[in-house]
Amino acid sequence: MKQRQTFKTAIACGVICLILCSPSISQGWGAGGHMMVASIGFKRLSPTARFHVQELLAIRINPAAVSAQSRDFVNAAHWADDLRPFPEFDPLKPLHFIDTPFSVDGTPLPEVPSPNIVTALEENVNILKTSTDKNAQAQALRLIIHFVGDIHQPLHCATRVDRDHPDGDRGGNLVSIKVPGSGGKLKTTNLHSYWDGGIGAFPLTGPNFTPPALSKIPAAVSQALQGNPATNRRIHLDDPFNFSAWAEESTTVAKEVAYKGVKNGGRPNAAYRANALKAARQRVAWGGYRLAALLNAIWPD
Repeated sequence: MKQRQTFKTAIACGVICLILCSPSISQGWGAGGHMMVASIGFKRLSPTARFHVQELLAIRINPAAVSAQSRDFVNAAHWADDLRPFPEFDPLKPLHFIDTPFSVDGTPLPEVPSPNIVTALEENVNILKTSTDKNAQAQALRLIIHFVGDIHQPLHCATRVDRDHPDGDRGGNLVSIKVPGSGGKLKTTNLHSYWDGGIGAFPLTGPNFTPPALSKIPAAVSQALQGNPATNRRIHLDDPFNFSAWAEESTTVAKEVAYKGVKNGGRPNAAYRANALKAARQRVAWGGYRLAALLNAIWPD
């Protein structure tokens, strides 16, 4: 219990200023994207890792009602976002991202906030490795499943800085765009949310953030895996704790794909949508592969 309290105290002290000063921020892939990452990862778990995962997910940690809905690995992926209504978990919110700034007009760059998703992954991995508190481990596992998804969402690892946004655009949250909606009509959203939903192609989150049914995930996973095999050496599955490298990859994708040619109030064209969807699917696939490699390394056979 002492390790769990230390973790919570550390993040609370480090992020309280960010919480008070930051606008509302979208949190990672939508539930569908997170469930895709988890589905890919679960199928690649070793027998030992799978045993420990299922043991920890059976523990009904607080808030009990929320945790009761995420006792399988795939649904556990959206647990960290399901905490939105609970103020006592607000200190976790800034841990979903690491907004690495880049300037497009020479505006000086703000500092990268800390703690962030990289430090959170390191801390929670340490809890899984060393803690004897099963409740702390159960929480850490749920956060790791979620954060591995988040760190592969490009707009959770970058923020565009310019004269109008000297502190950054909050990973595209402040960039308004027009995209196809129901009935072929255009709807207004923000760039970050567009990527959260996999460029409109991932299983949709329902009203009040209701996650999609498990039955919606396999087909989306199949599409994400096409052309994205685990044998790609760039994934570096032999280096499963290199969270900084994962974040740097996402920053690069953000600059080269997510933000490319996007202006506030604009409408992404067909070429942008095709490139963005290809990148989003690759990031989900790599996230799933790496999630399994990480947990297999923590609990080797």
